[in-house]
Amino acid sequence: MTTPSVPEPVASFIEHVNAHDEGAFLDAFVAEGVVDDWGRTFTGRAAIKTWSDKEFIGSRGTLTVEEVDVAGSTVTVVGDWRSNHANGRSRFVFDVDGDKIASMTIREG
Repeated sequence: MTTPSVPEPVASFIEHVNAHDEGAFLDAFVAEGVVDDWGRTFTGRAAIKTWSDKEFIGSRGTLTVEEVDVAGSTVTVVGDWRSNHANGRSRFVFDVDGDKIASMTIREG
């Protein structure tokens, strides 16, 4: 199976997540970046870090990319998420702002 090509900055973001690199993960977002995790919204570095400490980087999560769609500055990645917190096929929708991520929305894949 061929892994779909993921554009930057999302490709690097996924590499940082899979390496459990919290600093690079947080640095990937704009200053007031947003994470929407199944309807729960976390805005700004401190809120994203608190959420991630339990449910994302802190849970040793990894994402195996299965599908990619690009529409303008929106990149949608569907893949298999595995962590100590939650597992399963998930849809990650990234709104990109230049070389940073403005928002990441996580839903069922």
